[in-house]
Amino acid sequence: MASRLNPYISFPGNAREAMEFYKQVFGGNLTMSTFGEFGTPDAAGADKIMHAMLETDNGFTLMGADNPPGMEHQPGNNITVSLSGDDADTLRGYWQQLSDGGHVAVPLEKQMWGDEFGMCTDRFGIPWMVNIAGG
Repeated sequence: MASRLNPYISFPGNAREAMEFYKQVFGGNLTMSTFGEFGTPDAAGADKIMHAMLETDNGFTLMGADNPPGMEHQPGNNITVSLSGDDADTLRGYWQQLSDGGHVAVPLEKQMWGDEFGMCTDRFGIPWMVNIAGG
């Protein structure tokens, strides 16, 4: 397997819901394992996601997990997931779904550098940037 770089997102207990949402947005194959499947004796945390991985037909990989029991969730503002390319219809479709129910910081529209660009935070608090290359 070649090396890859991809986002890994921590969630405060709603990783299953979030990863299923991202599968609806991007399609692909989603695998999830729970803490219980790997022997966590805590019944309250047994059904929480220890590791999830979404691999899409477009070559995207997104990983995520619930924080383990006893570990505090501290979201930061130093990571944003970026989607870019020249398939305008596909990228606009992702934007529409990701921004629905979230907060749009920069509307997806033509920018001074010639590309369409937008920034939003989805309903799970994850920031996204979408850049559609100008032709």
